[in-house]
Amino acid sequence: MGLYKSLIFPFLKRIDPESIHYKAMDALSLACKIPFMGSFLRRLYVIDDKRLEKKVFGLTFKNPVGLAAGFDKNALWIDQLSNLGFGFIEIGTVTPKAQPGNDKPRLFRLVKDEAIINRMGFNNEGSVKAAELLKVRESNVIVGGNIGKNKVTPNENALDDYLLSFDHLHPYVDYFVVNVSSPNTPGLRELQDKEPLSRILNSLKERNKTKTAEKPILLKIAPDLTDSQLDDIIDIVKETKIDGLIATNTTIAREPLTSSKEEIEAIGAGGLSGKPLTKRSTEVIRYLHEKSGGSFPIIGVGGIYTANDALEKLEAGASLVQVYSGFIYEGPGIVKSICKGLLTQKN
Repeated sequence: MGLYKSLIFPFLKRIDPESIHYKAMDALSLACKIPFMGSFLRRLYVIDDKRLEKKVFGLTFKNPVGLAAGFDKNALWIDQLSNLGFGFIEIGTVTPKAQPGNDKPRLFRLVKDEAIINRMGFNNEGSVKAAELLKVRESNVIVGGNIGKNKVTPNENALDDYLLSFDHLHPYVDYFVVNVSSPNTPGLRELQDKEPLSRILNSLKERNKTKTAEKPILLKIAPDLTDSQLDDIIDIVKETKIDGLIATNTTIAREPLTSSKEEIEAIGAGGLSGKPLTKRSTEVIRYLHEKSGGSFPIIGVGGIYTANDALEKLEAGASLVQVYSGFIYEGPGIVKSICKGLLTQKN
């Protein structure tokens, strides 16, 4: 990772974040077409150690470090990313119909803070397309399907969107995540209120029972919820009997940041991720774990860059962790680095 941070990232950060995202993944895809390159990358980045295995909501994860939703929205790069050692990969957020998302520019780096602000707006090719790509993937890495509603769908009809994507993806993903916590789709966070959220989750649970094999259903929540709202979330998990939570999504807060006020104001609206979210996401995980008595699994995400960051989340009550901004800033060796650090703690 030293080479990446000292030589490669300083070059990459000069290029528009959304453009370089696709260019970098195109380069990885091209490299993986070279004979034996996949096996070379796996030797370089994958740590295969039984001590890292975690069994959570009925699934066995080779290691506890996953890639959060938002990086591979359309399930384009599952096989390529699996070569970098991820224990699981979450696609999406996927909506039933394809949609372009918000106007560009919509992805911004705050390099001084090692953070990212995005207002992508669920840009994706739709759940049918994602299902087609998942159907032909070759790797056996665990894949989660993060689902949301289309921007044009009114909240009173949101359930229809979640059920459609659920049906399309169900044969091809290992677990589901209900996303009602992105700040970049107008009105979406209103679905975090107890009544509409319970309706969505209960309906998905009922639909799940009609399938040949039921898949775990998780809920992704915002870091901006109050303690009383978190208490409601705990009640909802217990009442609906969903399989767990992902804590947390991006934040609409802008503290603490060292980037200038002018730079932040020029960027405007969007969800903040990265190191500034580390403390708050851990607080949410710890609160949920302690108040619930550890009665359900939590996937911890938010500001994980090092093994110590991951360990902090796990000690707070997370069963698994996910990276996103840390992957951007630390590079392709982040999973290996975290796994090595976790193994050191086990010795």
